[in-house]
Amino acid sequence: MPDAIEFIRNAPLGTRMTVRKRIPGGFTDAVGYLRECSDGECVVETPRGLVAILLDDVTAAKAVPPPSPRRAPRYPPLG
Repeated sequence: MPDAIEFIRNAPLGTRMTVRKRIPGGFTDAVGYLRECSDGECVVETPRGLVAILLDDVTAAKAVPPPSPRRAPRYPPLG
């Protein structure tokens, strides 16, 4: 998808984004921060680590807002 690839190529490094790519049997998404981009691939840093994505496999991409802040755990009151 040319628009998605152009978005990735033009996005500043550090942009938080979701990138959808084709895989055998369907699609998968990588959500994280753009760390690298070359003519043939981009690298997105997800919570599970770095994910290299061939631009030829990209079907959609867009910027996403920062993650919500983590909430403190809720415990039952003491006593």
